[in-house]
Amino acid sequence: MAAAAWPGTLGALSASDVDLLEPTRVTTSRPAAVIVLAAGEGTRMKSATPKVLHPIAGRTLLGHAIAAARGADPAHLAVVVRHERDRVAAHVAEVDPAAVIADQDEVPGTGRATECALDLLPSDLEGTVLVTYGDVPLLTAATLHDLIEAHHASGSAVTVITATLEDPHGYGRILRDEHGEVAGIVEQKDATAEQRAITEINSGLYAFDATVLRKALAEVGTDNAQGEKYLTDVLAIARREGLKVSAHLVADLWQTEGVNDRVQLARLGAELNRRILEGWMREGVTVVDPASTWVDADVTIGRDTVIQPGTQLKGATTIGSGVMLGPDTTLEDVEVRDGASVVRTHGSLAVIGEGASVGPFAYLRPGTELGTKSKIGTFVETKNTTIGEGGKVPHLTYAGDATIGAGANIGAGTIFANYDGVNKYPTVVGDHSFVGSNSVIVAPRTIAPGSYVAAGSAVTVDVGPGELAVARGRQRNIAGWVARTRAGTRTAAAAEAAASEAAATSPTDRPDAPEGTPAP
Repeated sequence: MAAAAWPGTLGALSASDVDLLEPTRVTTSRPAAVIVLAAGEGTRMKSATPKVLHPIAGRTLLGHAIAAARGADPAHLAVVVRHERDRVAAHVAEVDPAAVIADQDEVPGTGRATECALDLLPSDLEGTVLVTYGDVPLLTAATLHDLIEAHHASGSAVTVITATLEDPHGYGRILRDEHGEVAGIVEQKDATAEQRAITEINSGLYAFDATVLRKALAEVGTDNAQGEKYLTDVLAIARREGLKVSAHLVADLWQTEGVNDRVQLARLGAELNRRILEGWMREGVTVVDPASTWVDADVTIGRDTVIQPGTQLKGATTIGSGVMLGPDTTLEDVEVRDGASVVRTHGSLAVIGEGASVGPFAYLRPGTELGTKSKIGTFVETKNTTIGEGGKVPHLTYAGDATIGAGANIGAGTIFANYDGVNKYPTVVGDHSFVGSNSVIVAPRTIAPGSYVAAGSAVTVDVGPGELAVARGRQRNIAGWVARTRAGTRTAAAAEAAASEAAATSPTDRPDAPEGTPAP
């Protein structure tokens, strides 16, 4: 849970007095702001990549946090950064250009991080401010909405999300008074034996009245063992001023759990994937083996699609209805239209048309687009290639920078030679044309509709409509070559036996020989 990464205390308050704090009356469930804290280094990840930029389910940890925050529909969204500031800020700008990027200064602590964000928001900000973390990927917008509703319904100045754990070791405990209201939070290291027995813990996720938060943070100091400005101190200030502090208990513990190391990253990634798959199965998608199937958060899947074991759907992949996927298929940013079949295939940035067939062992590279009921078969690689309706590339082919027309057939072993070492060139194969097996088409080249290329040809000249292109050496059979050059080998013995058998059989003895065929 996030609280373990950002310990706080209700003690060590500044001795100065502050004016009486009064929460602003709120009449809307829309938060004034959401502040996402993402300044931590994440040393336990042992990585050159900032912790919040590690991915699960196709988004970074921070990307998940921003998505949940934006889903709460705040008037303002701020993300606090510090460690690897430029990398994290660039990512924030990419996933949510409207977000405000706040830099945390040298003063450590969650309270100071929140204060740095508030300093960039309107000074007259009123309403509810939510504070979340950039490493809590399973938190949902729905839970943030529930937090806001509970916060407003209770009339509280502060509401903290709490959870109940069988083993709360390491987390701050929620202290309640005789009326059951939140009296404070005590950290594990400061708790008495009786307090350590409490199982309700602080998640570190809060809803604050904006006015209360801003004024209280001005009072919070760093007079504590860690020398940090704790956000939890705001709760103590609010209680001291007679304001209500509430807890919103969340039964789904996963939503409050943060990532501190790669073990937790894998565990939360697996749980998020389980939830994604369960959601799609409830929408009419068959997942044969959820344990070996991974689907990213931004993937969409139509009903009656069947996903076989070993399938990964990544990025912004979209799958239509009635699609057969897998086994052992990885698609990233691929559109698969209704009724297609994709077996043992790796694809990225491609479009697979309605009713098309792909694989097994196909490689669709960026720019591939397959028409309706087209086919790419075994050991075929394509890049920047379009195949028209009903077009077929069944076996052992590389097609790069090619346009293959409707109904065209590309024979096994055909190579589209599109690269001269400096530049790449296109090839156009017209509708209902036929390219024989083991051909090489040297681009730039046009093979007109309704034309043929003979097997084994190296095509270096355009082929016109209805023409047959034959571009290969004439075959020459050299009699007696094996007997002269391979005497004494098994090959020579087999050749001699076959020749003797042929000589002993006259043409008239052959069942297919026409009547009156002369003997040799």
